[in-house]
Amino acid sequence: MKIKVGVIFGGQTVEHEVSIISAVQAMHSFNLNKYEVIPIYISKDKEMYTGKQLKNIESYQDLKKLKKKIKPIIFYKHKDNFIICSNHHFKRKISKIDIAFPIVHGNNVEDGTIQGYLETIGVPYVGSGVIASAMGQDKVFMKQVFAANDLPIVDYLWFYDTEYLQNKEELINKIIKFKLPVIIKPATLGSSIGISKVHNKKELIDAIETAIKYDNKIVVEAIINNLVEVNCSVIGTYEEQEASILEEVMSTDEFLTYKDKYLGNSKGSKSKGMASTNRIVPARIDEKMSDEIKGIAKEVFRILNLKGICRIDFLIDKKKEKVYINEPNTIPGSLAYYLWEASDKTYPNLLDELIMTAIKSYQKRTNTISSFDNNLLENYHHKKVLKVKLNNFIFFINLKKIIAK
Repeated sequence: MKIKVGVIFGGQTVEHEVSIISAVQAMHSFNLNKYEVIPIYISKDKEMYTGKQLKNIESYQDLKKLKKKIKPIIFYKHKDNFIICSNHHFKRKISKIDIAFPIVHGNNVEDGTIQGYLETIGVPYVGSGVIASAMGQDKVFMKQVFAANDLPIVDYLWFYDTEYLQNKEELINKIIKFKLPVIIKPATLGSSIGISKVHNKKELIDAIETAIKYDNKIVVEAIINNLVEVNCSVIGTYEEQEASILEEVMSTDEFLTYKDKYLGNSKGSKSKGMASTNRIVPARIDEKMSDEIKGIAKEVFRILNLKGICRIDFLIDKKKEKVYINEPNTIPGSLAYYLWEASDKTYPNLLDELIMTAIKSYQKRTNTISSFDNNLLENYHHKKVLKVKLNNFIFFINLKKIIAK
């Protein structure tokens, strides 16, 4: 019997289209002898849909027309089944899934939101959990965790939009003293959206005001001279990690832009997501530095308690031979399959491995204590003190004080 995989993608995020590209790539790469793939598309207005048209990238050229051809759905758990049914006819079952495979990018989806929803209804799913996903999405949070674990990061500052609006001159002067040029980034976005390199005060103001259109938390990072950008993918769990071959990414700008990643550089070209980015594989660095980066990548994966697949991006100061962590991508563009193909792991085999890892993690999680069978309130009959036996311990609860509070 085939495993029914619900591929979840889209969502209310500026990386909506990027998610579609990654998901369609994956849906066409599953081993259909083992899996039945069911697309679960989340529109920009947060409605869920399914339908065979969602597997074709051409269908997304006209989203209004597409919605007329696909079925609005809701998704819920009934006993041990995960049911997809019609949003218009609640009792009309469309399908069911055995496991969810989120292939989402950016805020409101990749940041633990989808993962929290799936955890709440108890659906097994591929990829990192709620906390790991949230940390991986927030550039400030992750830097604080890396610093606490003595991992190499560039010097940085951060602030909220309200702090900028209330103390604009003071904050700008603080950044100028930090030393220009710098990189300005929205803290919780990906795909290089809202990122700017600034050289003077005017560019700085413009960059900040662009960034706060996307996010309420802004990061200021020091520039790395003699820059080389290198990426490494990692698969596994906190128990065991495997690092891929390294890629050196080539940009047409001073950093890898959204255009470099997804829009292509020729008119009429169809994007293949991160798989179409100009790259050199393996990266042009020596074996010692390559091993160092792979080691840091696996440590990042372990410290953040990531699961499934991740791509960790690095910055190298080639002159100083110094490596810095840029950021982890908990659901990387194109699932970084191109790095594993270079490591003799085909895309179908990679997807298979990710699903098997998710199933094992789900089985392990269901064996841990997450709630108690006891109902602490079952003996409550307006008594002042409730006597409760829980796991061989006796508790006396003063109900009068609880109610008063």
